Amino acid sequence: MVHFGIGVSTAVSATAGTVRRAVQADRGGLDLITVSDHPYHADRLDAYAEIGVLLGKTERVSGLVSVTNLPTRPAAMLARTVTSLSALTGGRIVLGMGVGGLWDDIARLGFPKLTPGQAVRAFEEGIRLVKMLGGGGDPVTFDGEFHQVTDLAPAEEAVPPVWTGSVGPKSLAVTGRVADGWLPGHAADWLSERYRSSRPLIDKAAVDAGRDPAEIATVYNFPGRITAEPLARTRTDDGRWIGGSPAQWIEELTGAVLEHDAAGFVLFGPGGSAPDEVAVARWAGEIVPAVREAVAK
Repeated sequence: MVHFGIGVSTAVSATAGTVRRAVQADRGGLDLITVSDHPYHADRLDAYAEIGVLLGKTERVSGLVSVTNLPTRPAAMLARTVTSLSALTGGRIVLGMGVGGLWDDIARLGFPKLTPGQAVRAFEEGIRLVKMLGGGGDPVTFDGEFHQVTDLAPAEEAVPPVWTGSVGPKSLAVTGRVADGWLPGHAADWLSERYRSSRPLIDKAAVDAGRDPAEIATVYNFPGRITAEPLARTRTDDGRWIGGSPAQWIEELTGAVLEHDAAGFVLFGPGGSAPDEVAVARWAGEIVPAVREAVAK
């Protein structure tokens, strides 16, 4: 399955418009709505409060926090959150996980700063523990370096797929060992040097762990303009996607799936802003159905 979604705003001031965009995505047949997780900013909504409300306002679309700020959300409680959302929505949730990066901001919330090495180890522990705490079974005791639970019964609901926002080599290797999907950082796409140098690290770690790399999906955050007329150039001199007409988007995304094994795309506006109503309508009504049809042939 190729996933198609949109990113929506987390701004408190944009709440009404954000709900409208989520409903529009749902009615338009999209697969995902995504929100970012920056709980240290007072003008931003809490990501899981927001995604819970948006899922409650919709019927088919899945929600993804892209990506969960793990240092501020203890893994055991995160497992309870996502299995609860899965139970409440009939499985309409994907779990995005991140190492954490803005450590001064994280520290202002009262959480300890971790070194890069500690953060990656905590990240892998967190993913492993979350996966242990769903799907029923015997009580779990986990005595890790950063995460501990004692005789804790897993939720009966299965843990949803885990997609990461890994960037550095060590966290990319974690993705290969334990995750189900990857969202390349900095809106990197399949033609970027970041992708070409990063995906092999995921694949090698997967093979070393006895996994099939093909089981780890790559889903792209993909900003750009959707224009009424074709653009003379759809990419900048350094190769970054600008956008273009629906036909140009369809050609680009179809090639990404068929030639580069892309497993999904989350639309953002230029510069990473949330797409507006017109862009979402063109995305859901023209581009996505055509790409789905093309890759199904």
